[in-house]
Amino acid sequence: MNWIEFKNKMFDLGCFSIHQVYAWRPGFDRNNLVRWTKKGYLVRLRRGWYAFPEYKDKPNFAEYIAGKIYAPSYISLHSALAFYGLIPESVVQITSVTSLKTASFTNDFGEFSYKSVKSDLMFGYFRRSFADGRATPYATREKALLDLLYLYPFYNTESELLELRLDRDILRENWDRRTWLSMGKRFQCRRLEKRMQLLEKVYNL
Repeated sequence: MNWIEFKNKMFDLGCFSIHQVYAWRPGFDRNNLVRWTKKGYLVRLRRGWYAFPEYKDKPNFAEYIAGKIYAPSYISLHSALAFYGLIPESVVQITSVTSLKTASFTNDFGEFSYKSVKSDLMFGYFRRSFADGRATPYATREKALLDLLYLYPFYNTESELLELRLDRDILRENWDRRTWLSMGKRFQCRRLEKRMQLLEKVYNL
């Protein structure tokens, strides 16, 4: 198989797995991927996943990749909080929640971190659409905060919660306390409930 034929077939996917290639061409020689990666025609994202370098400068493509290369997962934690404007810092690493084991990957598109939760805690997210028609799973505001308090239990004092520097105005303007409390109960974690109450107190919710 030549490169032009392969690119014409796979380019619109942006990123793809070796299994998608085999579904198209069962007899495909995966050594082609190694060779094309060395030549710079492809970028290796993680084992079995590749992307075309032309997508590096495409807005939101790294976020799209995050939901593809380690699924099921959804963007949450600091990345989601930054997207909603709830924390002031820009986040270099794309942070996600998954029902798979905790993992991280670094490639030419960025750094990707995945925190593990039980499968029954994989809720509270939606498919965020991008301008190019692609979409990726994204936590709601309330679920992103709950994931943070659950997975980072050191946020259990007023001083630690203040270190988050949550934007009070944005938080209050869009806060759905009923959803927050309902989702929190689904964790069945008393310590989380205490951290939730403390956060409400600190930020006057």
